[in-house]
Amino acid sequence: MTQKKILMLGAFAVGKTSLTERFVTSSFSERYRTTVGVRIHKKVVRVAGRELTLIIWDLAGEDEFVAIRTPYLRGAAGYLLVADGTRADTLRKACELRERARGAIGEAPFVLLLNKHDRLEDWALQEGSVAGLIKNGWDVRAVSAKSGDGVEDAFLSLAARLV
Repeated sequence: MTQKKILMLGAFAVGKTSLTERFVTSSFSERYRTTVGVRIHKKVVRVAGRELTLIIWDLAGEDEFVAIRTPYLRGAAGYLLVADGTRADTLRKACELRERARGAIGEAPFVLLLNKHDRLEDWALQEGSVAGLIKNGWDVRAVSAKSGDGVEDAFLSLAARLV
């Protein structure tokens, strides 16, 4: 069975851990848990008729005080960038992290997840900025860790690009 390391990258408190847990265990908790360093999860998926083990590295969020450690990025086959749709600055951070990931692991498949799509009344992302990313070839998905909408499809979309 093939194994692939994938990364969860994003700013502090965008929902990386919640998305990972929703995908791996089909659960969601309202309780906030800060990730310190990295949490590693595994899930076996079937893609294009093949079994693939995803080794998901849920990295601590980056903010002005904490930077993602470059050694954690090495060896990744792909990654999920996560932005919080209710906080526009997290999209800028996701774009910065994309550049850092490219520097560390080169051109690798990735998907941008716009989390908290269940809170459209609080949505803060400008349609134009997201449309520009899509126009540049980014795979962008609106998801909700809370409701589960789009989460499985987003992870499987990345997995399909890894086989």
